Amino acid sequence: MSASANELNRLFTEHQSALHAMIVFHKAERVILSKESEILRAHQLTPPQFAVLETLYSRGSLRVCELISKLLATSGNMTVILRNMERDGLIQKTPDSDDRRSFRISLTDAGRKKVEAVLPPHIANVASIFSGFTEKELSLLSRLLKKFKHNEKETEANE
Repeated sequence: MSASANELNRLFTEHQSALHAMIVFHKAERVILSKESEILRAHQLTPPQFAVLETLYSRGSLRVCELISKLLATSGNMTVILRNMERDGLIQKTPDSDDRRSFRISLTDAGRKKVEAVLPPHIANVASIFSGFTEKELSLLSRLLKKFKHNEKETEANE
């Protein structure tokens, strides 16, 4: 059943600010992702591969399920990413000593060198992307964006 023109007009009017915010958010996201992917492409990495490298670099070895949780990835997608990264010598998979059914993923020397080569230009790029913001604005932006996670938890609790 489709909505009537009057119903659509009411919805557009009632949620105009939210719809506008979503459009602005998506445009900003495209700009950020485009600039981020330039750096990663220069180092022959995809965004998910970089996320794995950066997470392992900052957190140390992790179980596959922990990595999936930290990166909000699907297990099928993560399996392919990890297999390719292992093939390329960036990570290694070892049996988990606490749970033989699980594997721990860690950086190889090549993976550590790769992430250490990518991080300086990545950090400079992030600084450039957000250079038009004051520290106060960045803090406010972070607080506002965290509301998505809070709202999601509330929605899940109410279901």
